[in-house]
Amino acid sequence: MRKILHIVGSPRTDISASRDVSEAFISAVADRYPEAEIDVLDVWSAAIPEFDEEIMNAKYAHLSGTALKARQESAWAEIAPLAQRFRDADLLVIGVPMWNFGIPYRLKMLIDVVSQKDYLFRFDENGFRGMAGGKALLVCSRGINYATGSDTPEAEFDYQKSYMTMWLKFIGIQDVHTIVLEQLLFGSDIDAAARAEAKRAAAELAASI
Repeated sequence: MRKILHIVGSPRTDISASRDVSEAFISAVADRYPEAEIDVLDVWSAAIPEFDEEIMNAKYAHLSGTALKARQESAWAEIAPLAQRFRDADLLVIGVPMWNFGIPYRLKMLIDVVSQKDYLFRFDENGFRGMAGGKALLVCSRGINYATGSDTPEAEFDYQKSYMTMWLKFIGIQDVHTIVLEQLLFGSDIDAAARAEAKRAAAELAASI
């Protein structure tokens, strides 16, 4: 284990459940692999390039094999170091709170920016091939019960875990683990119990990963 990339998806620094469990997992893994470098990418403070007209034009010029103009070249080059952090990681840990059945907009912004041909995937007439590798853990926090809830079944309402799992596999990470915390809106006792169970699962996974 050389490098762990921790993507922080919640802006709630001290009270975030997804961050709390993610950090507990990373700490346990670091105990096993003290030589591992831990790279933290907090989507709320990181300088993520805006997916503006220049980047969009650069994207399509790149896809078509057209030479990029100077401003397009500069915009396209901004993405490279971000994508490299994903390709370098042996273990990717992403804390993902559920917002409106999906993921926070800053995390989606990061995904939209780095998910580019020749940065995180390639394709030809035979289909797509991801360029990342290693393993991943998704720590997904939710306010109510989607796994067994009769009014909000996961199959219909989950655009959080399902989307993130699909995206990770698309960029080449096939070994994806998930820890889900639910019903965090139902008081401190339930929140504490959910975190305790999630940390137990995280410690168990850290011992075998």
